[in-house]
Formats: sequence, C-alpha cells, structure tokens
Amino acid sequence: MAAEALRTLLGRVRYEVLPARATEAKVLAHVPRDIVVTVTASPVKGLEPTLALTERLAAHGYRVVPHLPARLLRDDAHLKDVAERLRATGIDDLFVPAGDADPPAGPYEGALPVLRRLAELGSPFEELGITGYPESHPVIHDDITVQSMWDKRAHATYIVSNLCFDPRVLGDWITRIRRRAITLPVYVGVAGPVQRAKLLAMATKIGVGESTRFLTRHPAWFLRLAAPGGYAPERLLTRGAQALTGPSAGVAGLHLFTFNQLAETERWRRALLDRLGG
Repeated sequence: MAAEALRTLLGRVRYEVLPARATEAKVLAHVPRDIVVTVTASPVKGLEPTLALTERLAAHGYRVVPHLPARLLRDDAHLKDVAERLRATGIDDLFVPAGDADPPAGPYEGALPVLRRLAELGSPFEELGITGYPESHPVIHDDITVQSMWDKRAHATYIVSNLCFDPRVLGDWITRIRRRAITLPVYVGVAGPVQRAKLLAMATKIGVGESTRFLTRHPAWFLRLAAPGGYAPERLLTRGAQALTGPSAGVAGLHLFTFNQLAETERWRRALLDRLGG
C-alpha cells in the first residue's frame, strides 16, 4: 500500500526551477508536459526573469506556477499589473511567499496582505499557494509560522512545505497543522537527487550576494545536500511513507527542489517509479 501511495505522489510532482539562462532549454529537454513547473523569483534580479520564463514555458504547453514574493512588489499598481500579465498568459496558479528581499521593495512585508489584495481584485487565480515550514524558519518562531498558515487559509488553496530532511519532523508537522484545523492540501518539499559538484557550481552562478544569503539562511540545507553520500531523496520518502500517505495527512503531491538539475531529477523519478512498480 505504501509503495502504491508513493507511486501516486511521484505522479503528482511539481519541479521548482530557477530562472537562469539555460533553464528553458533544460525544461524542454527533460521535463514532460504533464509535470507542473514552478519558477522562483530572486530578490536581486527581481520579478522580470520569473515572469518572462513563465510566459515562455506556458507558450510551450507547460502548466507553470510563478513565485510572487510579497517583498518584491513595489505597490498595489505593480501587483495589479503582474496579475493581469500572468492572466493574459493563461496562468491560473500562483505561489505567494513573503520572500527574502530586505528591505521590501514596497509596502508588503508578508504574503497575507498580497493574498487579501488579490481577493479584492476579484480573485484572478484559481489556485494560490502559501509556504509551510516543517523545520524551523531561520528567523520566525514555529508557532508563528503555523498561525500564519491559519491566517492565510481563507485565501489560499494549498501549502508547499519548505525543505525538510527528517521524516519524523515532517510527520510531526503534518499532524500538528491538521490538529490546528489547517485542512489545505500539502505539497511536500523534497530536494531532488542533487549532485554535490553541480550544487556548488550553481551556488556560484547565482551570484555572491544571493549565495551568501542562501547559505546564511539555510546553512544546514547546504551542508546536508553537499555532503558526499549525505542525502538521498528516496530514503526520506521511504522512511516517511506512512506519514505522507496516510488518509489524514492530506498530502497532494511532491514539490521537488531541482536546483535546475532537471535531467538528474527526472531520471531519478522515473527509476524510482519503476522500482516501486516492481
């Protein structure tokens, strides 16, 4: 039963990509059209690379979910313009985190005011995603992150959990939010099969400022991903199978952090599906 449930989750995946120069070509070469692609946004480069890549991938027939960090929005007019541009592209799903821009580009310091403003604009998107934190946020207390999901639940339609490497922690977090009557479906954030050398090269290409920000906020992530032999996504999924696949968990699928290693991620997914099928 657990194997079949994991097969189902692996069939409902979202691939998170960074809007780099080669991303479009990598998606076209390695990602099937039935896989949802989510596009991150950079506090250094702003929203334009995210919006442009979203438009191009949508034109290729992908279902694309752009990230719209609240702290990158300059004002209400900017939010309205972005929403109209995305809707004109056919986008009906938007992921709204707070973002890391410090200071914020405008009046929005968190996701909730953006979600409320989108409702005032007539709820232009059918699906709206928010962030969950199974492992503690670097600067926000766990109780506050859970309360934040409760506050946003009326506006959002699903939760994407941030990276977690401990199946016990992940299971406890799912139980905790369900006890708080947070019933939104969850896409569990899982790092793909990251190659250490490519991860280090990618961090360099992102840029010194953003790499430093990433490492400062998530040093444990980087160490666990970069350690030779230190991380395998199938171990996390297998050990956490009971927590992820139980009927009360409400897990809708997996959100795979690919770090733009798309060929490796899709090859791993297909190989694991084959093994589970056997």
